[in-house]
Amino acid sequence: MSLKKSLLLIIIILLIDQISKIYVKTHFVYQDSVEVFSWFKILFIENEGAAWGTKLSDLLPISDSAGKLFLTVFRLFAICGIGYWLYDIIQKNAPKVLILAVSLIFAGAFGNIIDSIFYGAIFNESYNEVATLFSDQPYGRLFYGKVVDMLYFPIIQNATWPSWVPFFGGNNFSFFDPIFNVADTAISTGVGILIFFNKKAFSKSKI
Repeated sequence: MSLKKSLLLIIIILLIDQISKIYVKTHFVYQDSVEVFSWFKILFIENEGAAWGTKLSDLLPISDSAGKLFLTVFRLFAICGIGYWLYDIIQKNAPKVLILAVSLIFAGAFGNIIDSIFYGAIFNESYNEVATLFSDQPYGRLFYGKVVDMLYFPIIQNATWPSWVPFFGGNNFSFFDPIFNVADTAISTGVGILIFFNKKAFSKSKI
């Protein structure tokens, strides 16, 4: 996979990711939803933290503001490292499956870092109102943006485990609860490729 093809894939993912986020942000009030199918909804939320909405301030004795800044800076360093890895494996003519996976991870990480760095400085709040792009009353500032999520697949909701199931019998359960975005999908797909095609991906790599 050439550098040009990798860049094209990254640009396409970034465009889809950012267009979908900006559309939702400028057309939905926070937690508004639209049912596409019974098992798929567009549900607008914002993620201030790491995976699954976790905040560093929930884990460490630091303020929400400090935790958010640390997370954004960490993501920025991570994207630089992934970018260098991608360039390096392309130069070394690594297996296409490895370049594809790292390209997806890079595109997804880049998509979310755009939110974290810029969205706080260009959007106003979405609570009880539809946000405006390039608002003169932004909800934050550079490096303090919230990541926009909207893809929700409530495949099973309000179900009950059969009574004969050990430990869980009689308890309620649901599947699939996470709400995510296009960038998250790219990252998950890239990681999945590395897991399931590990031998093929690293067969010729010196990484």
